[in-house]
Amino acid sequence: MSKRDYYEVLGVERGADEKEIKKAYRRMAMKCHPDRNPGDSEAEAKFKELSEAYEVLADGQKRAAYDQFGHAGVDGQSGFGGGHGGGHGSFSDIFGDVFGDIFGGSGGGGRRSSVQRGSDLKYNLEMSLEEAVRGIEKTIKVPTLVNCEVCDGSGAKKGTQPQTCSTCGGVGQVRMQQGFFAVQQTCPTCGGNGRIIKDPCNACYGRGVKEETRTLNVKIPAGVDTGDRIRLSGEGEAGRNGGPSGDLYVEVRVKKHAIFEREGANLYCEMPISIAEAALGGELEVPTLEGRVKLKIPAETQTGRLFRLRGKGVTPVRGGGIGDLLCRVVVETPVNLNQRQKELLRELQDGLEGTKHSPKSKGWFDGVKKFFEEM
Repeated sequence: MSKRDYYEVLGVERGADEKEIKKAYRRMAMKCHPDRNPGDSEAEAKFKELSEAYEVLADGQKRAAYDQFGHAGVDGQSGFGGGHGGGHGSFSDIFGDVFGDIFGGSGGGGRRSSVQRGSDLKYNLEMSLEEAVRGIEKTIKVPTLVNCEVCDGSGAKKGTQPQTCSTCGGVGQVRMQQGFFAVQQTCPTCGGNGRIIKDPCNACYGRGVKEETRTLNVKIPAGVDTGDRIRLSGEGEAGRNGGPSGDLYVEVRVKKHAIFEREGANLYCEMPISIAEAALGGELEVPTLEGRVKLKIPAETQTGRLFRLRGKGVTPVRGGGIGDLLCRVVVETPVNLNQRQKELLRELQDGLEGTKHSPKSKGWFDGVKKFFEEM
Protein backbone atom coordinates (compact mmCIF):
# COMPACT_ATOMS: atom_id res chain seq x y z
CA MET A 1 0.00 0.00 0.00
CA SER A 2 1.49 3.34 -1.06
CA LYS A 3 2.02 6.00 1.57
CA ARG A 4 0.26 9.35 1.46
CA ASP A 5 2.23 12.52 0.93
CA TYR A 6 3.52 13.71 4.32
CA TYR A 7 2.50 17.32 3.65
CA GLU A 8 -0.99 16.11 2.83
CA VAL A 9 -1.07 14.04 6.03
CA LEU A 10 -0.34 17.11 8.17
CA GLY A 11 -2.47 19.40 6.03
CA VAL A 12 0.29 21.96 5.34
CA GLU A 13 1.81 23.47 2.23
CA ARG A 14 5.24 22.37 1.01
CA GLY A 15 6.68 25.76 1.92
CA ALA A 16 5.40 25.60 5.53
CA ASP A 17 7.95 26.51 8.18
CA GLU A 18 8.84 24.48 11.27
CA LYS A 19 6.37 26.37 13.46
CA GLU A 20 3.44 25.69 11.10
CA ILE A 21 4.35 22.00 10.87
CA LYS A 22 4.57 21.64 14.63
CA LYS A 23 1.26 23.44 15.15
CA ALA A 24 -0.50 21.24 12.59
CA TYR A 25 0.86 18.06 14.16
CA ARG A 26 -0.21 19.07 17.66
CA ARG A 27 -3.70 19.98 16.54
CA MET A 28 -4.32 16.73 14.67
CA ALA A 29 -2.43 14.39 17.01
CA MET A 30 -4.42 15.53 20.04
CA LYS A 31 -7.64 14.52 18.29
CA CYS A 32 -6.61 10.98 17.31
CA HIS A 33 -4.16 10.08 20.09
CA PRO A 34 -4.78 6.50 21.34
CA ASP A 35 -5.05 7.74 24.95
CA ARG A 36 -8.14 9.69 23.96
CA ASN A 37 -9.49 6.98 21.66
CA PRO A 38 -9.00 3.65 23.52
CA GLY A 39 -9.73 0.62 21.36
CA ASP A 40 -10.07 2.68 18.16
CA SER A 41 -7.69 1.04 15.69
CA GLU A 42 -8.46 3.63 13.00
CA ALA A 43 -7.46 6.51 15.29
CA GLU A 44 -4.27 4.66 16.27
CA ALA A 45 -3.34 4.09 12.64
CA LYS A 46 -3.97 7.75 11.83
CA PHE A 47 -1.86 8.84 14.78
CA LYS A 48 1.05 6.67 13.59
CA GLU A 49 0.76 8.19 10.13
CA LEU A 50 0.79 11.70 11.59
CA SER A 51 3.79 10.92 13.79
CA GLU A 52 5.72 9.43 10.89
CA ALA A 53 5.05 12.50 8.76
CA TYR A 54 5.99 14.85 11.58
CA GLU A 55 9.26 13.04 12.35
CA VAL A 56 10.39 13.51 8.76
CA LEU A 57 9.17 17.07 8.14
CA ALA A 58 10.38 18.37 11.53
CA ASP A 59 13.93 17.19 10.77
CA GLY A 60 15.77 19.45 8.33
CA GLN A 61 17.92 16.73 6.76
CA LYS A 62 15.11 14.19 6.45
CA ARG A 63 12.78 16.82 5.01
CA ALA A 64 15.36 17.79 2.37
CA ALA A 65 15.77 14.14 1.38
CA TYR A 66 12.00 13.67 1.27
CA ASP A 67 11.49 16.78 -0.86
CA GLN A 68 14.06 15.50 -3.36
CA PHE A 69 13.40 11.76 -3.48
CA GLY A 70 10.00 11.29 -1.85
CA HIS A 71 9.40 8.33 0.47
CA ALA A 72 12.38 6.50 -1.04
CA GLY A 73 14.70 9.12 0.37
CA VAL A 74 13.65 8.57 3.99
CA ASP A 75 12.37 5.02 4.30
CA GLY A 76 15.82 3.73 5.17
CA GLN A 77 16.59 6.51 7.65
CA SER A 78 13.62 6.37 9.98
CA GLY A 79 13.09 3.60 12.47
CA PHE A 80 10.12 5.36 14.08
CA GLY A 81 10.77 3.21 17.09
CA GLY A 82 10.57 5.85 19.75
CA GLY A 83 8.69 8.99 20.54
CA HIS A 84 6.32 9.36 17.62
CA GLY A 85 6.34 6.46 15.20
CA GLY A 86 6.24 2.81 16.29
CA GLY A 87 5.08 3.54 19.81
CA HIS A 88 3.51 6.76 20.98
CA GLY A 89 4.17 9.24 23.75
CA SER A 90 1.43 9.83 26.27
CA PHE A 91 -1.27 12.36 25.46
CA SER A 92 -0.02 14.52 28.33
CA ASP A 93 3.40 14.72 26.63
CA ILE A 94 1.83 16.35 23.60
CA PHE A 95 -0.53 18.49 25.68
CA GLY A 96 2.33 19.43 28.01
CA ASP A 97 4.32 20.55 24.98
CA VAL A 98 1.72 23.26 24.41
CA PHE A 99 2.02 24.43 28.00
CA GLY A 100 5.78 24.28 27.72
CA ASP A 101 5.70 27.01 25.09
CA ILE A 102 3.45 29.15 27.26
CA PHE A 103 5.46 28.77 30.48
CA GLY A 104 8.88 28.96 28.93
CA GLY A 105 9.82 25.32 28.42
CA SER A 106 10.01 23.19 25.29
CA GLY A 107 9.14 19.60 24.59
CA GLY A 108 7.04 19.43 27.75
CA GLY A 109 9.60 20.73 30.23
CA GLY A 110 12.60 22.59 28.84
CA ARG A 111 15.15 24.11 31.14
CA ARG A 112 14.47 27.64 32.26
CA SER A 113 17.48 29.90 32.43
CA SER A 114 18.13 31.48 35.82
CA VAL A 115 19.99 34.35 34.15
CA GLN A 116 17.78 37.44 34.30
CA ARG A 117 18.17 40.90 32.82
CA GLY A 118 18.08 43.75 35.31
CA SER A 119 15.07 46.07 35.57
CA ASP A 120 14.94 49.37 33.71
CA LEU A 121 14.88 52.54 35.80
CA LYS A 122 13.26 55.94 35.26
CA TYR A 123 14.66 59.23 36.55
CA ASN A 124 12.69 62.52 36.37
CA LEU A 125 15.03 65.41 35.57
CA GLU A 126 13.72 68.95 36.04
CA MET A 127 15.39 71.81 34.18
CA SER A 128 14.82 75.39 33.10
CA LEU A 129 13.57 76.40 29.66
CA GLU A 130 16.96 77.93 28.85
CA GLU A 131 18.73 74.66 29.69
CA ALA A 132 16.29 72.64 27.61
CA VAL A 133 16.63 74.93 24.58
CA ARG A 134 20.42 75.19 24.64
CA GLY A 135 21.32 71.73 25.94
CA ILE A 136 23.32 71.00 29.06
CA GLU A 137 25.22 68.32 30.93
CA LYS A 138 23.67 67.41 34.27
CA THR A 139 24.98 65.36 37.18
CA ILE A 140 22.36 63.08 38.69
CA LYS A 141 22.30 60.64 41.59
CA VAL A 142 20.36 57.44 40.99
CA PRO A 143 19.55 54.84 43.68
CA THR A 144 19.84 51.40 42.07
CA LEU A 145 20.83 47.77 42.58
CA VAL A 146 24.37 46.74 41.62
CA ASN A 147 26.13 43.38 41.67
CA CYS A 148 27.58 42.48 45.05
CA GLU A 149 31.35 42.77 44.80
CA VAL A 150 31.97 40.24 47.58
CA CYS A 151 30.20 37.30 45.91
CA ASP A 152 30.44 38.66 42.35
CA GLY A 153 26.65 38.53 42.06
CA SER A 154 26.26 34.81 42.82
CA GLY A 155 24.64 35.35 46.22
CA ALA A 156 26.73 32.55 47.72
CA LYS A 157 29.39 33.03 50.39
CA LYS A 158 32.88 33.50 48.98
CA GLY A 159 34.43 30.11 48.26
CA THR A 160 31.05 28.40 47.79
CA GLN A 161 28.68 28.01 44.87
CA PRO A 162 24.89 27.84 44.54
CA GLN A 163 23.57 24.30 44.19
CA THR A 164 21.07 22.93 41.70
CA CYS A 165 17.57 22.75 43.17
CA SER A 166 16.69 19.12 43.91
CA THR A 167 12.95 19.74 43.56
CA CYS A 168 12.97 20.93 39.94
CA GLY A 169 16.42 19.72 38.88
CA GLY A 170 17.48 23.24 37.97
CA VAL A 171 14.58 23.83 35.59
CA GLY A 172 12.91 26.40 37.84
CA GLN A 173 9.49 24.89 37.18
CA VAL A 174 7.60 21.84 38.36
CA ARG A 175 4.98 19.92 36.45
CA MET A 176 1.57 19.15 37.91
CA GLN A 177 -0.35 16.34 36.21
CA GLN A 178 -3.80 14.89 36.68
CA GLY A 179 -4.86 12.35 34.10
CA PHE A 180 -3.95 13.69 30.68
CA PHE A 181 -4.06 17.35 31.82
CA ALA A 182 -0.67 18.82 32.78
CA VAL A 183 0.50 22.34 33.67
CA GLN A 184 3.78 23.85 34.78
CA GLN A 185 4.31 26.28 37.61
CA THR A 186 7.18 28.02 39.37
CA CYS A 187 9.18 25.74 41.64
CA PRO A 188 8.17 26.50 45.27
CA THR A 189 11.59 25.52 46.62
CA CYS A 190 13.87 27.77 44.56
CA GLY A 191 11.31 30.35 43.47
CA GLY A 192 12.03 29.69 39.80
CA ASN A 193 15.79 30.30 39.99
CA GLY A 194 16.72 26.64 39.61
CA ARG A 195 19.40 27.10 42.29
CA ILE A 196 19.58 26.95 46.06
CA ILE A 197 22.01 29.02 48.12
CA LYS A 198 22.75 27.10 51.31
CA ASP A 199 25.51 29.41 52.54
CA PRO A 200 24.50 32.98 51.57
CA CYS A 201 26.90 35.89 51.17
CA ASN A 202 27.17 38.01 54.34
CA ALA A 203 27.30 41.25 52.34
CA CYS A 204 24.15 40.85 50.22
CA TYR A 205 22.38 38.12 52.26
CA GLY A 206 22.12 35.84 49.24
CA ARG A 207 20.50 38.36 46.92
CA GLY A 208 23.55 38.80 44.71
CA VAL A 209 22.86 42.53 44.51
CA LYS A 210 22.98 45.47 46.89
CA GLU A 211 21.57 48.99 46.94
CA GLU A 212 23.85 51.81 45.90
CA THR A 213 23.48 55.45 44.84
CA ARG A 214 25.32 56.06 41.61
CA THR A 215 26.46 59.46 40.31
CA LEU A 216 26.10 59.86 36.55
CA ASN A 217 26.71 62.66 34.07
CA VAL A 218 23.89 63.02 31.55
CA LYS A 219 24.24 65.01 28.35
CA ILE A 220 20.93 66.68 27.51
CA PRO A 221 20.75 67.60 23.80
CA ALA A 222 19.52 71.04 22.76
CA GLY A 223 15.82 71.37 22.00
CA VAL A 224 14.37 68.77 24.39
CA ASP A 225 10.92 69.32 25.85
CA THR A 226 8.79 67.93 28.66
CA GLY A 227 8.23 64.20 28.16
CA ASP A 228 11.38 63.56 26.11
CA ARG A 229 13.51 60.67 27.36
CA ILE A 230 17.23 60.01 27.19
CA ARG A 231 18.20 56.33 27.34
CA LEU A 232 21.38 55.35 29.16
CA SER A 233 22.12 51.77 28.14
CA GLY A 234 23.23 49.44 30.94
CA GLU A 235 22.76 52.02 33.70
CA GLY A 236 19.68 50.36 35.20
CA GLU A 237 19.55 47.66 37.87
CA ALA A 238 22.09 44.87 37.76
CA GLY A 239 21.05 41.56 36.22
CA ARG A 240 20.70 38.37 38.25
CA ASN A 241 23.04 35.40 37.97
CA GLY A 242 25.27 37.08 35.40
CA GLY A 243 22.45 38.63 33.37
CA PRO A 244 22.88 42.04 31.69
CA SER A 245 21.96 45.26 33.46
CA GLY A 246 18.79 47.13 32.56
CA ASP A 247 18.67 50.63 31.12
CA LEU A 248 18.12 54.03 32.74
CA TYR A 249 15.58 56.38 31.15
CA VAL A 250 16.01 60.04 32.06
CA GLU A 251 12.69 61.83 31.48
CA VAL A 252 12.80 65.60 31.02
CA ARG A 253 10.45 68.01 32.76
CA VAL A 254 10.83 71.69 31.83
CA LYS A 255 9.91 74.12 34.60
CA LYS A 256 7.39 76.89 34.00
CA HIS A 257 9.08 80.05 32.74
CA ALA A 258 8.32 83.52 34.05
CA ILE A 259 8.05 85.05 30.57
CA PHE A 260 7.86 82.42 27.82
CA GLU A 261 5.60 79.51 27.02
CA ARG A 262 6.72 76.87 24.55
CA GLU A 263 4.55 75.17 21.95
CA GLY A 264 6.58 72.90 19.70
CA ALA A 265 9.34 74.97 18.10
CA ASN A 266 7.68 78.33 18.87
CA LEU A 267 7.84 80.50 21.97
CA TYR A 268 5.04 82.78 23.13
CA CYS A 269 4.98 85.74 25.50
CA GLU A 270 2.62 88.53 26.52
CA MET A 271 3.85 92.09 26.14
CA PRO A 272 2.05 94.81 28.14
CA ILE A 273 1.96 98.28 26.57
CA SER A 274 0.36 101.52 27.71
CA ILE A 275 -2.70 103.15 26.16
CA ALA A 276 -0.50 105.90 24.77
CA GLU A 277 1.94 103.40 23.16
CA ALA A 278 -0.95 101.46 21.68
CA ALA A 279 -2.59 104.60 20.25
CA LEU A 280 0.50 106.52 19.10
CA GLY A 281 2.92 103.65 18.41
CA GLY A 282 6.51 103.39 19.52
CA GLU A 283 9.51 101.11 19.89
CA LEU A 284 9.89 98.55 22.67
CA GLU A 285 12.65 96.25 23.89
CA VAL A 286 11.55 92.61 23.76
CA PRO A 287 13.36 89.83 25.65
CA THR A 288 14.43 86.68 23.77
CA LEU A 289 16.49 83.68 24.86
CA GLU A 290 19.42 85.24 22.99
CA GLY A 291 19.10 88.75 24.43
CA ARG A 292 17.06 91.88 23.80
CA VAL A 293 15.71 92.99 20.43
CA LYS A 294 13.85 96.12 19.28
CA LEU A 295 10.22 95.80 18.20
CA LYS A 296 8.29 98.59 16.45
CA ILE A 297 4.70 99.00 17.61
CA PRO A 298 2.56 100.71 14.95
CA ALA A 299 -0.03 103.32 15.89
CA GLU A 300 -3.57 102.17 16.71
CA THR A 301 -2.42 98.71 17.86
CA GLN A 302 -5.23 96.72 19.48
CA THR A 303 -4.85 94.38 22.42
CA GLY A 304 -4.34 90.73 21.42
CA ARG A 305 -2.33 91.49 18.28
CA LEU A 306 0.53 89.05 17.64
CA PHE A 307 3.99 90.16 16.55
CA ARG A 308 6.26 87.46 15.10
CA LEU A 309 10.03 87.54 15.60
CA ARG A 310 11.34 84.97 13.16
CA GLY A 311 14.11 82.61 14.21
CA LYS A 312 13.85 83.53 17.89
CA GLY A 313 12.23 80.26 18.96
CA VAL A 314 13.61 76.74 19.47
CA THR A 315 15.44 74.26 17.26
CA PRO A 316 13.63 70.94 17.96
CA VAL A 317 15.77 68.04 19.17
CA ARG A 318 14.39 65.78 16.42
CA GLY A 319 15.34 68.16 13.66
CA GLY A 320 13.49 70.77 11.66
CA GLY A 321 13.74 74.51 11.29
CA ILE A 322 14.09 76.89 14.19
CA GLY A 323 10.82 78.28 15.51
CA ASP A 324 9.67 81.85 16.09
CA LEU A 325 8.89 84.07 19.06
CA LEU A 326 5.32 85.36 19.03
CA CYS A 327 4.59 88.38 21.23
CA ARG A 328 0.96 89.07 22.11
CA VAL A 329 0.19 92.69 22.91
CA VAL A 330 -1.86 93.45 26.01
CA VAL A 331 -2.97 97.07 26.34
CA GLU A 332 -2.70 97.85 30.03
CA THR A 333 -5.22 100.02 31.86
CA PRO A 334 -3.48 102.54 34.15
CA VAL A 335 -4.08 102.19 37.90
CA ASN A 336 -3.47 104.29 41.03
CA LEU A 337 -4.25 107.56 39.19
CA ASN A 338 -4.06 110.89 41.01
CA GLN A 339 -6.73 113.54 40.62
CA ARG A 340 -5.01 115.43 37.80
CA GLN A 341 -4.48 112.23 35.79
CA LYS A 342 -8.14 111.36 36.14
CA GLU A 343 -9.13 114.81 34.92
CA LEU A 344 -6.89 114.45 31.88
CA LEU A 345 -8.46 111.08 31.05
CA ARG A 346 -11.95 112.56 31.32
CA GLU A 347 -10.92 115.37 28.98
CA LEU A 348 -9.53 112.76 26.57
CA GLN A 349 -12.73 110.73 26.83
CA ASP A 350 -14.84 113.81 26.09
CA GLY A 351 -12.63 114.59 23.11
CA LEU A 352 -13.02 111.06 21.74
CA GLU A 353 -16.82 111.05 21.76
CA GLY A 354 -18.06 109.33 18.63
CA THR A 355 -17.61 105.88 17.13
CA LYS A 356 -14.92 106.81 14.62
CA HIS A 357 -12.28 106.44 17.33
CA SER A 358 -13.57 103.06 18.52
CA PRO A 359 -14.24 100.87 15.46
CA LYS A 360 -14.54 97.66 17.45
CA SER A 361 -17.00 99.22 19.88
CA LYS A 362 -19.29 100.24 17.02
CA GLY A 363 -19.34 96.72 15.61
CA TRP A 364 -19.93 95.21 19.03
CA PHE A 365 -22.79 97.55 19.97
CA ASP A 366 -24.41 97.04 16.56
CA GLY A 367 -24.31 93.30 17.21
CA VAL A 368 -25.84 93.69 20.66
CA LYS A 369 -28.63 95.86 19.28
CA LYS A 370 -29.46 93.29 16.59
CA PHE A 371 -29.40 90.50 19.17
CA PHE A 372 -32.02 92.16 21.36
CA GLU A 373 -34.19 93.11 18.37
CA GLU A 374 -34.33 89.45 17.27
CA MET A 375 -35.22 88.10 20.73
